[in-house]
Amino acid sequence: MSHLPAPSSDRSDAPTATLARPLRQLALQAAAVLAVLSLAWPYYGVRGEELPWPQTAFAIGAVALLLATLSHQPWWWRILHAVFAPLAWGVALLQIDPGWFLLASMLLLLVYRGALSGQIPLYFSSRETVHALAALTHGYHDLRFLDLGAGIGSIVQPLAAARPDASFTGVENAPATWLAGRVRTLATANCSWRWGDLWRTDLAAYNVVYAFLSPTPMAALWEKVGREMRPGSLFISNSFAVPGVAATQEIDVDDRRHTRLYCYRV
Repeated sequence: MSHLPAPSSDRSDAPTATLARPLRQLALQAAAVLAVLSLAWPYYGVRGEELPWPQTAFAIGAVALLLATLSHQPWWWRILHAVFAPLAWGVALLQIDPGWFLLASMLLLLVYRGALSGQIPLYFSSRETVHALAALTHGYHDLRFLDLGAGIGSIVQPLAAARPDASFTGVENAPATWLAGRVRTLATANCSWRWGDLWRTDLAAYNVVYAFLSPTPMAALWEKVGREMRPGSLFISNSFAVPGVAATQEIDVDDRRHTRLYCYRV
């Protein structure tokens, strides 16, 4: 059996902590911009020459890469920091109407709100994962199942349809995916579809909680599980293990993604 960490009295609020991470990345990129422009503008200004934007963009990328490396960012963040300014300069050459960028940002926010607020991208669980979860929870005669970050209901709707004797709840906070899930679950009487924040969702009423999030929130979510879920209940994480905690059971799903379910008995 895995052991739950003791709740920390001075633990920072999880939503605030996850929001701070992308803000730190923006601050790092801004620092690179300021460092390069603070040198380039005076130099070219004194000489009466126009700022060479291609070289400036690549210099910003190089400084951002250096700062990301010094601050021990993961490799994918280093790449993003290195290419952001050059790509922004390249897109600017296309002279696209700014309104299209605003529209694209709004559409992305409707679908990928979790990626901005908590570094939780939108993932779709496979049908094979649904079958694996159905088999895993088959022995629960009083099943109360919760999907945190439920997307479009690809887990709770088919499970609820197959288990009319059980109760299923999906929680989602991205507007477009919530609406899609709401429509999808309308005809399923034993499936409750909610708009909400996973961090403000009480887990005490459920004996099985499922999440397909990202590595970033797993440690904080495990603390929440330890505080709120009752002894004997089950927490299942798709693809992302709880750092530093041994899973009670690991299930390999035979799908294209080679999904692995990490199961933790509370």
